[in-house]
Amino acid sequence: MNYSKEVENMCPVTKGPMHGPAPIPEEGRWVKSYEIKDISGLSHGVGWCAPQQGCCKLTLNVKDGIIEEALIETVGCSGMTHSAAMAAEILQGKTLLEALNTDLVCDAINVAMREIFKQLAYGRSQTAFSEGGLPIGASLEDLGKGLYSQVGTAFGTKAKGVRYLSTTEGYILSLALDDNNEVIGYKFVHVGKMMQDIRHGVDPKKAYEQNIGTYGRYKGATKYIDPREE
Repeated sequence: MNYSKEVENMCPVTKGPMHGPAPIPEEGRWVKSYEIKDISGLSHGVGWCAPQQGCCKLTLNVKDGIIEEALIETVGCSGMTHSAAMAAEILQGKTLLEALNTDLVCDAINVAMREIFKQLAYGRSQTAFSEGGLPIGASLEDLGKGLYSQVGTAFGTKAKGVRYLSTTEGYILSLALDDNNEVIGYKFVHVGKMMQDIRHGVDPKKAYEQNIGTYGRYKGATKYIDPREE
């Protein structure tokens, strides 16, 4: 260790009590975190790239500093989907610190990694007060049946008004309008469930029809429009 002349000429002063770091909540325990291996938890981070043309939601399940599970969801950028595929191969098995300093190809995913690191390091995880945390695979519960990300897409113009294209329920098939041409409901197909049925041998037409639903006052509408064609 090299010291400056000024420091070498100083007389020593004894340091006071060493109480260590403040404890943080981790999986139902209070933990004083000294090293990366002291950090456990499941949490989420959201990131964006410099031009903000896309964003990423990253979910990690960390046990004793090691990433055991990673879920990467992206929106708005075609290139980011390929980066997500690479990140899903790269992340598991790394320490949290190692992952923070790994090039995850896409800036949005890198920023999401930074944000989730801060949450876990400060004990702000989703499992802070859950004894034992969550099992590996818990992040898939966010996707629901069919393991299909919840994506919302809506478009509107001053001249022609709003168009709902996708909601949590699924792909929008038609909008229901009242006498004032205001939206009062919509019909949708749950893509995740439909594809799950098709993969399990259900006829595609039947799978499509049995996964259609409506929301709001759909049946009482005066008019129905296709948001992509009309």
